[in-house]
Amino acid sequence: MTETGTGKIGWLGRLKHGLSRSSTRLTEGIRAILVKRRLDDRALEALEELLISADIGVATAARLTADLARDKFDKEVTDEEVRGALADDIAGILAPVARPLEPDPAHRPHVVLVLGVNGSGKTTTIGKLAKLHRDAGRSVVLAAGDTFRAAAVEQLRIWGERTGCPVVARDTGADAAGLAFEALEKAKKDGADLLFIDTAGRLQNRADLMAEVAKIVRVLRKLDASAPHSVVLVLDATVGQNAHSQVETFKAMCDVTGLVVTKLDGTAKGGVLVALAQSFGLPVYAIGVGEGADDLRPFDATAFARNLMGVDALG
Repeated sequence: MTETGTGKIGWLGRLKHGLSRSSTRLTEGIRAILVKRRLDDRALEALEELLISADIGVATAARLTADLARDKFDKEVTDEEVRGALADDIAGILAPVARPLEPDPAHRPHVVLVLGVNGSGKTTTIGKLAKLHRDAGRSVVLAAGDTFRAAAVEQLRIWGERTGCPVVARDTGADAAGLAFEALEKAKKDGADLLFIDTAGRLQNRADLMAEVAKIVRVLRKLDASAPHSVVLVLDATVGQNAHSQVETFKAMCDVTGLVVTKLDGTAKGGVLVALAQSFGLPVYAIGVGEGADDLRPFDATAFARNLMGVDALG
């Protein structure tokens, strides 16, 4: 984390609270498995099942328990030791993907296309990312490209007012690609550092959505041949293993460069983020643990892993 003092503690406190449902399930489960027991085959099997139930994934759960067995098999261990070992191993899996969304100074504006199904928290995520970058002193333009939902356009306008970011919007049903073109023109004219473009998320009309995303990219490249410079997929953690199919679907549409995982506070299956890291290796730009403007922050692998396993993140 880059924050210092009370700001850092405040975020870690929110992270701990946000992951409490996931960590409570894992902590209580591990404690129950290891009561007066050596780390034998039965305990390892039960641990593996517990990790899978937290949506950490079959392959990742097998890897974690194998690593645990290598170091501690047939030894008397406490649940704290096991949780600490698992947290360290998980942090190692997550560390390579913990990369913040930083604008490339070679491209101004740095164009960020934001994808995700309706209900994933996509529009809110754009507003929160805009706030993060505005707080860092950068200029940001927002494009309300989810033109099929009037609520999404209004929501982005509200975030624009909150963050001091101009919002390019049109009437409901307007051409999203044309709006994206207009927004890039404005961002270039304004000398903005970043342009965030919202998109529709109608997976039930996958062919239409794929065509629309392709058209947006094609039109953007008339103004900037290298755009978009980042393609962010927003995932709702409460969908659990369904997040995998969403990543596969959107990767087939567009070159997804990284993920934002939201609503980790609303699920006991926060381990899905570990499974996604193991399966896809895509950067995790940020995570969300609440509805507040400050409840989305750049992803910290160690803090996440320790809080997921109920280990003191400040220790």
